[in-house]
Amino acid sequence: MTVIDTLSHLPRPDAGAAELADRFSDLALPLTARQAALESARCLYCYDAPCVNACPSEIDIPSFIRNISHENVQGAAEKILSANILGGSCARVCPTEILCQQACVRNNAEECAPVLIGLLQRYAIDNAQFSEHPFQRAPASGKRIAVVGAGPAGLSCAHRLAMHGHEVVIFEAREKAGGLNEYGIAKYKLVDDFAQREVEFLLQIGGIEIRHGHKLGDDLSLSELHQQFDAIFLGIGLAASKRLGLPDEEAPGLLAATDYIRELRQSDDLTQLPLAERCIVLGAGNTAIDMAVQMSKLGARDVNLVYRRGFEEMGATEHEQHIAKANQVRLLTWAQPDAVLLNDQGQVRGMRFARTRLENGRLHSTGQTFELAADAIFTAIGQAFDSSALSDPLARELKREGERIWVDAQLQTSVPGIYAGGDCTALGQDLTVQAVQHGKLAAEAIHSHLLLNVEAA
Repeated sequence: MTVIDTLSHLPRPDAGAAELADRFSDLALPLTARQAALESARCLYCYDAPCVNACPSEIDIPSFIRNISHENVQGAAEKILSANILGGSCARVCPTEILCQQACVRNNAEECAPVLIGLLQRYAIDNAQFSEHPFQRAPASGKRIAVVGAGPAGLSCAHRLAMHGHEVVIFEAREKAGGLNEYGIAKYKLVDDFAQREVEFLLQIGGIEIRHGHKLGDDLSLSELHQQFDAIFLGIGLAASKRLGLPDEEAPGLLAATDYIRELRQSDDLTQLPLAERCIVLGAGNTAIDMAVQMSKLGARDVNLVYRRGFEEMGATEHEQHIAKANQVRLLTWAQPDAVLLNDQGQVRGMRFARTRLENGRLHSTGQTFELAADAIFTAIGQAFDSSALSDPLARELKREGERIWVDAQLQTSVPGIYAGGDCTALGQDLTVQAVQHGKLAAEAIHSHLLLNVEAA
């Protein structure tokens, strides 16, 4: 059942297509050349810069900002892309407020204003003019590597492997590459089909083939890939949404926020989407914020984001919380889902919540409850690993760390020749920029491993 089917009983937005398009325009306006020059001049170009240490993809931030200040936008972009080939999307979606910009030495009691690193990064990438791909492939190695998943981790890994002269085949279940950037980020954060344009740019390196419609555990087995390729990288993410564990969870009007966001991002006409005029979003991370804000932008008149703990424990940053409040989203804390409320037709009409409190570090119910009316409920309580993806005999040999795949410091799994990165592993943070770094590091590890095998032979 599709999102449209699940919410088919709901009305559509009253606003016209042009008005909705305007509401979903770029969240953060790009810097002008003058603004970029002034902002880059604020950088102190620190030695052993704390912003670099805070960047998961280890971009040489002072160096690229210095290039901008010297009007060398091309050099700035190449510096960024050499460390993070998806630097354009990361500049837009990365939580810079808790990473590089939080670490900026300008972010102190006297100034309270870090250098706007994310916007400067975007300025460099958006204004560089490449007549050809900025990186060249090494001579062909004769080695073939399978990459499973065309998300940020898989794309990053494939690009770096291609640079080393290896042939790469990416197996992707969906009809488009990009992963979270294409299907899971709020529409107002990545506009103008940016995710696909970035994929097209990345593929210009050559040596990368993407085969769509292939899903691990369905028509693709790890055992077969292991026999056919010299190495494998798994960038399969977290494909399943966690469930509430409440009765009536399958009722029309209750669905995963990621499912609706996917439909919204792929829609060419937002007026055709079902609209919950009164909606509840369950969760505390950026996906919950994205869902709530987008429903408000579509025209919902009552949007409640509900979390079982307090504001300080929310996964969403203060910046994201501010975006929600600015879009008339009500943030309710210390409330836990207790029951799904249905109307006479068996459709969602609201939810009952139990008020919560912390006692000795553990969450408890206060015994009080309250109800919220809603036409739809969207769950954003976290993603889970799709165990069906690793169902063949070889896949079952992979060591797990909790629900995710265990990897060592070189991103190698417990099975030799198989590497993994991104959200499907427990290494690092569940961020696009972290996934890109995983892919890059895994590619370097794979390349080194293949070189050792060649020398040994």
